[in-house]
Amino acid sequence: MNLPEKLTIKWLREAYCASMLTPEAVVETCLARAKAEEEKHVWIHLMSMEEIRPYIRGLASKPRETCPLWGIPFAIKDNIDLAGVQTTAGNPGYAYLPKETAEAVRRALDAGAIPIGKTNLDQFATGLVGTRSPYGEVHNALRPELISGGSSSGSAAAVALGQAAFAFGTDTAGSGRVPAALHGLYGWKASVGAIPVKGVVPACESLDCVSVFANTLEDVLAVDGCVRGLCKDDPWSRTLPRLAALAPEHIYIAVLNEHDFYGPFAAQYHAAWKETVRQVQQLGIPVTMIDDTEFREAASMLYGGPLVAERWTAVGLFAETHPEKIFPVTLEVLKTGAKDQYSACALFEAQHRLKRLQMKLREQWKNAVYLTPTCGGTWTRDQVRENPIGTNTDMGRFTNHCNLLDLCAVALPAGQAEKDLPFGVTVFALCQEEHLLAGFAQMLENCRKDKMLLVVCGLHMQGFELEHQLLDLGAVFIKSVETAPVYKLYLLSDKEKRPGLVRVKEGGASIEAELWHIPKDRLGSFINEIPAPLGLGKIQLSDGTEATGFLCEAFAAADAAEITKYLGYRNYRKSMIT
Repeated sequence: MNLPEKLTIKWLREAYCASMLTPEAVVETCLARAKAEEEKHVWIHLMSMEEIRPYIRGLASKPRETCPLWGIPFAIKDNIDLAGVQTTAGNPGYAYLPKETAEAVRRALDAGAIPIGKTNLDQFATGLVGTRSPYGEVHNALRPELISGGSSSGSAAAVALGQAAFAFGTDTAGSGRVPAALHGLYGWKASVGAIPVKGVVPACESLDCVSVFANTLEDVLAVDGCVRGLCKDDPWSRTLPRLAALAPEHIYIAVLNEHDFYGPFAAQYHAAWKETVRQVQQLGIPVTMIDDTEFREAASMLYGGPLVAERWTAVGLFAETHPEKIFPVTLEVLKTGAKDQYSACALFEAQHRLKRLQMKLREQWKNAVYLTPTCGGTWTRDQVRENPIGTNTDMGRFTNHCNLLDLCAVALPAGQAEKDLPFGVTVFALCQEEHLLAGFAQMLENCRKDKMLLVVCGLHMQGFELEHQLLDLGAVFIKSVETAPVYKLYLLSDKEKRPGLVRVKEGGASIEAELWHIPKDRLGSFINEIPAPLGLGKIQLSDGTEATGFLCEAFAAADAAEITKYLGYRNYRKSMIT
């Protein structure tokens, strides 16, 4: 039985229950996929079948019915311990052989999960780009010229490439969310302390979280349910049970300025964000627009104040004695934590400011979630090499504040900014309000499942005579688009002067159109209103994607006037006025 390109816990469990697959066969496929993609630098240590086989044999004593992760292959970021396998934290000179397995990983193993190996990362979990590793730059799984996001770069790429069903990362300033967004994944970051960090190489010990990457919301919640809970040997661990998913009573949406979007795809990211906001506004629950002043204030304190000294506390001794063994840009960042200007008084002042900000949010956010883009853009790996600090800083604009303000968060896929360029959003909630994250995410997913994309290029476009038909059906305008340059546009010879789009083998052009979301259950009644020779078919867009839209039967063009030269019906109408 062939495995799908992307693995999910549900699919694997169903295949196991039907005796259509064995865990060994699944693992062998994951390893083969990983070896075939070695040039993407996803893994620091890919385990052999000999190393993995004891875990597979151990499944015989684990009842599949009571082990939610039975036979599920997973990846481990290489700053998280797996007994008997080196932990490097992205630095071969720092490497050690742990005798014990990290608590979160141990709990996953107890639930039946099977480790595949240790994944690449920005060294010492210091970075959001995935390029700061002597083991190689992790390539984006969809577009290799782009960054993978960091620091949990390899963990996200492993899931996106179908080399694991889920993966553990860490998240101090966004490392469990940024790579998720850049790979179209779900990135789960529970409240600080909810998942034990025992066995994790510290970055900022008081803020560090173990995060989870997966292809579905259901999967990240399943893993969270297996690994969450107090660990008596972990001083940062807390008892923070997750309640059943519940829809929030209020949603706060960040009011974003143009400069919050950056990089070579800033315009596409901005358009994707505006579409997400439109979708949220269709959910039927109150939406309040506020700014992100508190977020920005908290985020500025992570690297621009005394709190950065905690990173130096974690690895400062190693950095002082082995500076030549540290990635240059990583060493530059770590050294900012050793500045003499960061006094004890400055540290307490920062902590007091954070407490006041946390109190303000608790007053504002009762029964609410807060939504932002996960990233305001992305970069090519070449661009990051040219400006390693500035590009990395940009990637944290919407993430750095989270743990400082004691929030929980989940990164969600939100469509594509363009072909093979995922767009993602992050939902935030107060500590121990993960049930609101899950509730809102499920609402948004259901909304998307109930709608389909529709391309229109004539009288149904905004401002024209038949736009009301779409609006009456509850359709929502997304954005203006262009078709691929393989179409001609004709003015049909009827009293309404409707345009007709015809695909041609040669002589075509890119025609202006609009992309709308239309409820699927309304499509039937809409089709009944479409007169011949028009109908619905697949239209290829200029970005390479396809969507359902209006097409004209070719025979009708014989008696129609060609208006392709106007490159769109709107331009044709304007020409008639002038």
